[in-house]
Amino acid sequence: MRRLDKGAPLRAAMKAAELDIPRLAAKTKEVDPEGKGISGSYVGFIVGGGKSAREECSDRAAELIAAALDREIATLFASSVFTPTESTSTGGSKIPERRKSALPERLMDQRELATFLRKSMSWIDKQITDARERDEIWPGLIYVGSSRRFDPHAVLAGMQRQPVG
Repeated sequence: MRRLDKGAPLRAAMKAAELDIPRLAAKTKEVDPEGKGISGSYVGFIVGGGKSAREECSDRAAELIAAALDREIATLFASSVFTPTESTSTGGSKIPERRKSALPERLMDQRELATFLRKSMSWIDKQITDARERDEIWPGLIYVGSSRRFDPHAVLAGMQRQPVG
């Protein structure tokens, strides 16, 4: 999901509900049927107005935030423009059947993937560039709007298929 107007409606709804980021995160746990909610840092990325703010978030996060703020999701978020028609995930999904989407359950940004793989961000850039030169798409790479996201399971599976050397 893509937040509307750089998150201004989110911040206005938070102000009206007299919630700050930690309280909104706690409230997402209350409204989550699974009782997990979303972390304060993820809420901060979604509702923030600074340079670390994210325009995109998962459907689940958008649903929980809208429910916690007692607002219709469409007043705070819009559907992302790009949605793959098939899942790129190689693992089984744990998303309840009613919420299944074409995207994998967990996407990582490039920094998270670099930490996960114990590689540098420039190494990931080189792999993507090399794949592009071969007219291929690097396994696990998904563009969400203009930002890169990665399915860690597909990346690992693709790395196992590559010859060493």
